[in-house]
Amino acid sequence: MTILQFYLGMEDRLKSVWTPIRTSYRWYTSLCPGVVLVGLAVLLILWHYEIPAEKLFPSQVHVENSSPVPARNAISLNPRVAICLVGGARSFELTGASIKKYLLQTSNNTDVFLHAPLDRDAYKFFLLKDVRNLVHVRIFTPMRLRLTRMHTEVLTANGSPMGIQGLLQYFNLVEGCYHMIEAYQSKHNFVYDWIVRTRADGYWNGPLPPLNHLNPQAYTVPYGSRFGGLNDRLGIGNWKTSKVALLRSACLPLLHSEGHRHLNSETAFMYQLKGGHINHAFSNFSFCILSHRSYDWPPGAWGVPVVSILSKVPMNGAKCRPCIPHATGENAKSILEAQMKSWAWIGYSDGLELCNPQHVWEENWEKVFDSIAGSDFMEVRKRIQNETIIGCINGNEEFRRTAEIWDAPSPVTICKKGFTF
Repeated sequence: MTILQFYLGMEDRLKSVWTPIRTSYRWYTSLCPGVVLVGLAVLLILWHYEIPAEKLFPSQVHVENSSPVPARNAISLNPRVAICLVGGARSFELTGASIKKYLLQTSNNTDVFLHAPLDRDAYKFFLLKDVRNLVHVRIFTPMRLRLTRMHTEVLTANGSPMGIQGLLQYFNLVEGCYHMIEAYQSKHNFVYDWIVRTRADGYWNGPLPPLNHLNPQAYTVPYGSRFGGLNDRLGIGNWKTSKVALLRSACLPLLHSEGHRHLNSETAFMYQLKGGHINHAFSNFSFCILSHRSYDWPPGAWGVPVVSILSKVPMNGAKCRPCIPHATGENAKSILEAQMKSWAWIGYSDGLELCNPQHVWEENWEKVFDSIAGSDFMEVRKRIQNETIIGCINGNEEFRRTAEIWDAPSPVTICKKGFTF
């Protein structure tokens, strides 16, 4: 009789021990096959010595990889939060100040992780030089990722400006931030209560919803912009749910083995959570993604609406730009209500104002931005637009000194990249 047959024969007896593990068994074994042998060994020991399961899996605390995650009532008192900021800084002179105000500087118990590519805009990240608890900055030289047959079968290039390669680069950014947080937790022997993953090109007009109002057993995403799956422009969860949600690249072989084909980012994300047995929840979020792309007007049922940043309601990560609205009030509402709820629909937000995105940003977009963002954000915008290479180097030197972990090129290298044309 093999060990596996012995285990199967004892399944009923060991059910109380196996239940906390079995729900995520398939997911984690796909990521780490060695967990099968370790799991069987642990189960055999528990059975032989008749150790009660509740001693290892107390009802008040969930155990994940031997690291305790505080219970919900403990989380709500003074949660420790990691904010994972990913992506390029193309519009960071417009988005950076809002991210600092509404995300990074709202709590003394928030740690910040930045994972971004080195490009001509990366120097703008020095705007974060006065952020408290800037734990880890990783700015890396992007390299073309290997594209396999599995990638071309499980993913689709439709809707991705850079095709499947662009999706893989995005997944690499998200997953890299996960590994940064994991390493920091392991080094300091603790686990964050919440992980907030968002993008550097997001413009915020309000704070996050109170984290103690969210369900810690689900992964929370914004309403709308589902494109057949789930909105993946922001996500909030505890360590268990975030581990599944952030492993965007590692999940692809599993999705392929399950028969999924031609997935966009949003549908891949949906099946990723399902494969990890993670429930999702929806909430309204006060941010949008600044975009220079052109879209049809009016958007139609399957089109992409572009919101004006003059909107004063939650925008749920919709595409946006600084524009004089082309549709407001009941007109905008009727356009949005005609949209397919499973596609580019934005969510339940009355008061959204829509741009006509057929062409490039209008000539007076700076005035539009300044009118809603205010004088402080305007000064940031003008500073970046008028920055010199000397000011850039000095700013990035301060940025480097602020970060607890600096995994990036020198400030001189970063600034030369931005000021060499």
